[in-house]
Amino acid sequence: MLGPTAVGKTDYAVSLAESLGTEIVNCDSRQIFKEMRIGVARPDKETLRRVKHHFIACRSVTEPYTAGMFELDAMTLLEELFKKYDTVVMAGGSGFYIDALCKGLDDFPPADPELREQLTKRVKEEGVESLRLDLKRLDPESYAAIDIANWQRVVRALEVTIATGRKFSDYKTSTSKRRPFEIEKIGLRRERSVLYERIDRRVDEMMQQGLLEEARTLLPLRNLTALNTVGYKELFSYFDGLCTLEDAISTIKRNTRHYAKRQMTYWGRDEAIRWIDL
Repeated sequence: MLGPTAVGKTDYAVSLAESLGTEIVNCDSRQIFKEMRIGVARPDKETLRRVKHHFIACRSVTEPYTAGMFELDAMTLLEELFKKYDTVVMAGGSGFYIDALCKGLDDFPPADPELREQLTKRVKEEGVESLRLDLKRLDPESYAAIDIANWQRVVRALEVTIATGRKFSDYKTSTSKRRPFEIEKIGLRRERSVLYERIDRRVDEMMQQGLLEEARTLLPLRNLTALNTVGYKELFSYFDGLCTLEDAISTIKRNTRHYAKRQMTYWGRDEAIRWIDL
């Protein structure tokens, strides 16, 4: 079960899991972290009581966690769940995590911490556009394929290319791993105007629920990868005095709409998805 942010995945997945008498495997890369609740729209206690969820608030933002680690953990979990259930529902909006579980990840070389630190420093000093141009020159295939709006993806692609002398795209075999279960991908979507109204309304509800206070408690951890997330980074700018609270909220709504658009673009090339219009 996949779809853009705010489309209604949680309610749909819970209803489906209840009808099937099964459990849900969360596939949202931020709902995994226990310190992030309001800003990532974590299912509320009543929802979690209705259906058992896995990979919800199970890690700390201070612990590094990757899609590769998720692939291993989720496959181990599914082996146990399929002993009890014929069907398991997976739900989330993180395309890379969904691909990790459904297709498996390519065997990339390990990270080079020193080089990554240098590239990250360049992002802060020069801006990400400088690194994008380097990537376009060194590996045009990756430049065209990855989400270049995500500076961390740009840094990773450059890091592999520079460290190994081989293009990042050369490591992407696009060969799916064989899974010992059948996969049915269901995508949820709404008319753009309706989705954008839902996004704006949800941001307002998050602010009413205490997102500002939640972001304030996470301010000391702002440099962690997990906190480079829409809803938090805009409020960090407000705390820095770079904008008004009203402007920060408006930017959260705009950036969330942009994120939803990127999600749909990402899944647009996956012909295995059966789309349902809500």
